[in-house]
Amino acid sequence: MQKGTRPAQQAASKPLLFGLVAAVVVGIIAPLTLPHVTHPSMIYHIVLHMAAVAIAAFLSIISLTAYGRAGDARTLFMTVGFMALGVAEVFYLLQAAAIPMPLWIPSIDIEVSHLITLVMLTMFGIGVLKVNK
Repeated sequence: MQKGTRPAQQAASKPLLFGLVAAVVVGIIAPLTLPHVTHPSMIYHIVLHMAAVAIAAFLSIISLTAYGRAGDARTLFMTVGFMALGVAEVFYLLQAAAIPMPLWIPSIDIEVSHLITLVMLTMFGIGVLKVNK
């Protein structure tokens, strides 16, 4: 009888988890973006990146719990890919909010966010193409 109630509890907890993650992300990032509230076009750009950070954080948590249950390499690569997506979106958000940070590698003239996006795509690709034996 316990087996029948467990999936319903998990399905009900995912929207709650997403709401909690989104609230934490907005609570942390909103103070950084307050100077841009009066600039209408920039605030939409920042909100877009805040939403992307919240979704990436939520997917990272969900995939991390899936990796904890399954423990296979494919899930690990997908988890690392979602985490890299979250980090890249944080860098894009900092750029959009004009927060001065060293976001590029000057010796090779590459933005860090692009490098992290490449890592993310590589992890997703490995995760999708990996064959379980």
